[in-house]
Amino acid sequence: MKQLLGDFLEHLRLNENASLHTVRAYESDLSQLLAFLAAAGGRRRVDVAVEAIDRLTIRAFLGDLHARGNSRASAARKLAAIRTFARYLRREGVIDGDPAAMVGTPKREQRLPAHLGEAEMARLLEVPDGTTPLGRRDRAILELFYASGLRLSELVGLGIEDVNLSTRVVRVLGKGNKQRLVPFNRKTEEALRAWMKDWYPVRAEAVASAAQAGRASAKSKPVRRRPPQRDPLFLNYQGGRLSTRSVDRLVRKYVAACSTRFGISPHALRHSFATHLLERGADLRAIQELLGHTRLSTTQRYTHVNSAQILEAYRKAHPKA
Repeated sequence: MKQLLGDFLEHLRLNENASLHTVRAYESDLSQLLAFLAAAGGRRRVDVAVEAIDRLTIRAFLGDLHARGNSRASAARKLAAIRTFARYLRREGVIDGDPAAMVGTPKREQRLPAHLGEAEMARLLEVPDGTTPLGRRDRAILELFYASGLRLSELVGLGIEDVNLSTRVVRVLGKGNKQRLVPFNRKTEEALRAWMKDWYPVRAEAVASAAQAGRASAKSKPVRRRPPQRDPLFLNYQGGRLSTRSVDRLVRKYVAACSTRFGISPHALRHSFATHLLERGADLRAIQELLGHTRLSTTQRYTHVNSAQILEAYRKAHPKA
């Protein structure tokens, strides 16, 4: 089973063009299934056979997840990983049937993701200190988040060459390595131009330090040549690429400084972007393209209509209203 799991993850990386994040998630989910099967059968994980995966054991695994307090969304994601693995095993001729096909997907809770109102977003964008390089960087990050609705991983992965300031468009590499072009507004352009003035000296100093360290290590031992890396758009104080954890932390810090709301993360800014577009009359199909969703149903979960909009639509549309 361990060998089959390794081959499956390699297949995802090379043949399905899955992201590193997706591969890690599948590995984690299937490793949990493997641990459950080993414990249920009273044997070691390395001794679990592929025949142990059947409809009853998969349902038992989902029941164990529920007993442990996992959400329905988490259980549904793990079931999706099991289904993909089972289809791979069937395609490779390891198993005859599909044990996960007859297992129902847990019904997900319909929760509205946290988001900020337009006035709250306006206050948030003014919080970073525009008199310092890091403050100007943080303002550009918040402006770009709200102007384009990027995922956290997409924003962190941006290179300096992905941004076209003259046309106000950013090239984004989304899930499944699919590229899309997303526009941004003039205020975001101004914030990015201000950050660009700080970007060059910070990056130049980092490159010079790295080159000096490389020369020093080359004298002591041979160094493997690495492929050239793209220059990141958003830098940390050392001149390297800003991490997802750092961006998540700075967003939460600025939200705490201007609002009493909880649960406002970079993903909540993405939801705010979609919600505000919908409230101002944007077409749901256009929002889908901007967010980079494959299915329209995914976009519908990101957007919602508030009670005031429902009443207003009723007054305008109903003959007796």
